[in-house]
Amino acid sequence: MPWRAVLLLALLPSLPLRAADLLDIYRRAQDKDPTFEAARHGLEAVRQRIPQARAGLLPTIALNGGNSQNRSDVDFGASSPAQDRDIRSWNWTLQLTQPLLRLQNVHAYDEAEHLAEQALAQFVQAEQELILRVAQAYFDVLAAEDGIAVADAQIRAMSEQFAIARRGFENGTTTITDTHEAKSRIDLARAQRVEAQNELETRRAELEKIVGDAPESLGESLTESLAVLRPSFIAPTPRPDEAREWIGQARDKHPLVRAQRAALAAAEAAVRKNRAEHLPTLDLVASHGRSHTSGSLDTPVDYSTASRSNVIGVQLTIPLFSGGATQARVAEAIAGRDRTRADLEAARRQAATEARQAFSGIANGLSKIEALASAVESGRSAVQGNQVGYRLGLRINIDVLNAEQQLYASQRDLTQARYDTLMQGLKLKAAAGVLGEADLETINRMLGPRP
Repeated sequence: MPWRAVLLLALLPSLPLRAADLLDIYRRAQDKDPTFEAARHGLEAVRQRIPQARAGLLPTIALNGGNSQNRSDVDFGASSPAQDRDIRSWNWTLQLTQPLLRLQNVHAYDEAEHLAEQALAQFVQAEQELILRVAQAYFDVLAAEDGIAVADAQIRAMSEQFAIARRGFENGTTTITDTHEAKSRIDLARAQRVEAQNELETRRAELEKIVGDAPESLGESLTESLAVLRPSFIAPTPRPDEAREWIGQARDKHPLVRAQRAALAAAEAAVRKNRAEHLPTLDLVASHGRSHTSGSLDTPVDYSTASRSNVIGVQLTIPLFSGGATQARVAEAIAGRDRTRADLEAARRQAATEARQAFSGIANGLSKIEALASAVESGRSAVQGNQVGYRLGLRINIDVLNAEQQLYASQRDLTQARYDTLMQGLKLKAAAGVLGEADLETINRMLGPRP
């Protein structure tokens, strides 16, 4: 074996696996998430209503036939003895019916098209909800991993401070209280580490519930190695930077609004369809048939008959009375239309609320990120200053411990604020009805391997 191959094999175990990123998780969820799969099949089911409704405008062809045998004793009076007759007969008819005037079928076709439009809007909403669920689960896992990293860093820092306090006590420069305080903070950090590990397992389970079983190529668990936000991450600001524009777009383009608008159009078509049940219908009817009978039961002379028929004409049907069923269906359709109109207005208000909240969440999140980033820098300086002051006798041990704990809490809050702000950006686009895979690609470019 060439020496280069031997060297490569020796290095392979130490090479890290490629971190699964947000786009990897989303594309797997598209194939594996049962909720999204149900929405996809629901769309296909509703789309089949269009050809069903179209069938009411197209001709129908039916073939009817029969074959029978009749054995009878026939008596035609005193002048003729009774006869035993065995008569066989068959017939068939091919009939074509073409609706000429059936307005209810035209309105039924319109209703089916609007229902398919509604189902498409609902599917778009399911796509956006999948993006939001995947992103939220992904960021929850990253936040839980950050919690463990912070806990580990706290344990290391508190352990170092404990060692310093113990050496100071042994040298007589500090009291035993400093040692006990440091030991107490170590125990607290270890407890927080256990809690963070439990949180991570819970968040991993939530993510794997969406994507299904993890592929072997990414290790024992799909979430063992996830790409994280790069240190150079800068939270994007919404474009346009006007809440009013986002709210207006949400009231018009939110998938739920589009679905309810299509539902209202379908409800109006349903009203017209049921009202058309009062109107006459006109059909073109054409038929061709043949029949044959081997004998007769009506005459003394037994003879066979055969016939062929061709019929074409129009059939007019005028509904007169249906027991009140048509009027009741019209009233039901009108009530359903009015309810759908109210649902549409509710959807518009809900969309506006979601857009307003998301836009406000982005603005608050950007401010929070800036403040926490400053707090982290100040916290580092505070830790260093307190550590130097402790060595010089100007600070006590509790000052150092408090400064370290505050620093790690600020770091944890900063990463969480970044995730929350990104989620608010996705929610804003979802409210406006423009959230798509491209938005995940934008976030994906901000990710990289965990340092």
